[in-house]
Amino acid sequence: MEVIGKIKLIGDVQTFGSNGFRKRELVVTTDEQYPQMIMVEFVQDKTDLLNNYSVGQDVKVSINLRGREWINPQGEAKYFNSIQGWRIENLSSAPQANNLPPVDQFEPASNVSDDEPDDLPF
Repeated sequence: MEVIGKIKLIGDVQTFGSNGFRKRELVVTTDEQYPQMIMVEFVQDKTDLLNNYSVGQDVKVSINLRGREWINPQGEAKYFNSIQGWRIENLSSAPQANNLPPVDQFEPASNVSDDEPDDLPF
């Protein structure tokens, strides 16, 4: 799945526990009739993917939905969801396909006439 929008916030890398689990949060605002602010978590080595991005950039984030169960001390099951990012692409500076030479490289047609038949099918 993918989330497309503008970066609203990039959090700092957070480290948890004795094993050094790392997490970094990104908030993307979608461009819809009712814009959504979607928080995406990048974990472990994926936290470094956000180093070259900044607030305001248009991006496409590839995500996975994650879900887990937690049993509280009373024995009741609680369920949690998270959105985990694994790739991010910059859409702001997407290269434009511009394979045409400049206009001044073309020579004007010399044999154009209004007397030619209109044989176009539309």
